[in-house]
Amino acid sequence: MRTVPIKPTVILQPNSVLIHWSETVTVRCEIQGGEGAQWTYEWRAAKLNTPPTSNEYRIIRATESDSGGYSCRGRRDYFFSEWSDIITLTVSSSKPRATLTAHSSIIPAGGSVTLSCSVEGSAGWKFDWFRRDSQFSGAQKIGAGTSEHTISISEGGIYYCRGGRGDPVFSTEDSAPVTIQKQVLAAVKLQHSWSQIFTGETITLRCEIQGGEGKVWKYEWTAPNTNSPPTSSEYRISRVSVSHSGDYRCRGSSDYLLTGWSDAFRLTVSYKPRPTLTAGTTIIPVGGSVTLTCSVQSSDGWKYEWFRRTQTTSEGQIRDQHNRDIRVSQGGIYSCRGTRGNPVYYTDISDDVTIEITFSNKVVVKQQPNWPQIFRGETITLTCEVQEGGETTEWEYEWRGPRTPTQWTHNNDVTFRVSESSSGDYMCKSRRRDDSYSSTEWSEAFTLSGSSKSCLLCDLHLTNVIMVSTG
Repeated sequence: MRTVPIKPTVILQPNSVLIHWSETVTVRCEIQGGEGAQWTYEWRAAKLNTPPTSNEYRIIRATESDSGGYSCRGRRDYFFSEWSDIITLTVSSSKPRATLTAHSSIIPAGGSVTLSCSVEGSAGWKFDWFRRDSQFSGAQKIGAGTSEHTISISEGGIYYCRGGRGDPVFSTEDSAPVTIQKQVLAAVKLQHSWSQIFTGETITLRCEIQGGEGKVWKYEWTAPNTNSPPTSSEYRISRVSVSHSGDYRCRGSSDYLLTGWSDAFRLTVSYKPRPTLTAGTTIIPVGGSVTLTCSVQSSDGWKYEWFRRTQTTSEGQIRDQHNRDIRVSQGGIYSCRGTRGNPVYYTDISDDVTIEITFSNKVVVKQQPNWPQIFRGETITLTCEVQEGGETTEWEYEWRGPRTPTQWTHNNDVTFRVSESSSGDYMCKSRRRDDSYSSTEWSEAFTLSGSSKSCLLCDLHLTNVIMVSTG
């Protein structure tokens, strides 16, 4: 028998010299260039009392006694191959545990994290990947038999992995679990349709978490001037004051979900507003109407309450009127205020607007006695006369002139002694005694004027203009 220069190679399956207790291992002798030939094989191994003559040696449920060197050679007809190099097999007495590492324990919003699974000191592994939603839920397999030792994940949870190799598959112990939290975005929102807030209002701020639906969250808040912010999703402030102005932030945490601090929501609290009441005109004819407008500057969400009173009646609310604009046809003193929110918040009352109704009756000023000449020292009477049916109504009168009353009076005439101080324009108007905001227009002026003469006698020319001379 002679030896030919052919050197076999010992191949292990799985391809690792470190084998674990109870693993199944196949040791194969391969002769390159010897394909197609009928070879028998010889093995050298410490444990082999009756080595096989085939090219494979199979160790089922390896133990420590299977550790050692293995080599082989081939025999064909009348020659041998060379002996292979020795492969030293080591059988570990313990079952290995996979190791799971995470590049980060927090998944950024919209991002992912890479997990790595490995079995120290050995090779040839494939990996199974598992995830649990909570500590008490069952595990879900998210990847099976992958030769890649890394995966990319985008969901929070409890992760672990397991290695497997060989046929039948030998599995490692499960890795220690790794907790991964997913970061989502939080935002502070004002739970009202208006942005400007006033002192005394009740407001609610809400911490909204995108993608956090169906989870139970714990919340944290930062807020100005408070030592005990809430731990719920809502931050309710009753009767807010200027001191509540400032920046509000929130964040939340749940099972394997968390947020960073939200962007700041800046709350600005202004002092209690007073609405502005405007009228298209303050004088309207009988049968006409005017539009009143109530508004709260630079804010919205308001409904309005309207009020009317007179000099003789107390203030009363106008029913069924909550709009910003209303049309009125009655004279009186009008005011308004804004309301919004729940509980209802009220603004201050607006300044008053007085609406007057004008009658179409013509008013004229007449003089008695109706002499062509009047002299200084004589007594005359000016009468305010309502024409066109005014005699059927009870009136009161207002005068404008040098020698007339300054307030409304039931008397329609004024009487005085003529003097230089009597010179000027005299006008009057009338209003109904039962409605102080319904009046006539002012009459045309009845003029009493003085000449530049220095005489003491006054000539009164009883026309529309009465001349008072001093010569």
